[in-house]
Amino acid sequence: MGYTKAPDDWWQTFVTALPARTAKLAVTRLDGSPHVAPVWVDLDGDDIVFMTSADTIKGKSILRDGRVALCWDDERPPFAFVTVTGRATTSTDPDELLRWGTRIGGRYMGAEQAQAYGRRNAVPPEMVVRVHVERVVAKVDVAD
Repeated sequence: MGYTKAPDDWWQTFVTALPARTAKLAVTRLDGSPHVAPVWVDLDGDDIVFMTSADTIKGKSILRDGRVALCWDDERPPFAFVTVTGRATTSTDPDELLRWGTRIGGRYMGAEQAQAYGRRNAVPPEMVVRVHVERVVAKVDVAD
């Protein structure tokens, strides 16, 4: 039993596959303890983009530190996963909030609901989070 290292560019296809997989975002709380929460994501080149409120644990952590990790997995045999670590930057620009809220909402809820999700999420204290990828671990055929 083992696994196979995925090709270097495979992770982008896995992350953007439809139906959309929810990423699990890991950050650290103010006291240093871990915090994991699901997020909807999309890619912009090799950057991972998602949205969150500045008032959440994950938002506060990103604003304070910027280091994050994300994980996606395929729970069906023979199993596969991608983990990414990187540094996050944020934007509260109204045009970016609307554009990314609409794009990400459409990925997860379908094109017919994209505009509604975009408008709903394009308001303060929401922010666009862009993760500049520093390290990727991608494995396929974990159970083979």
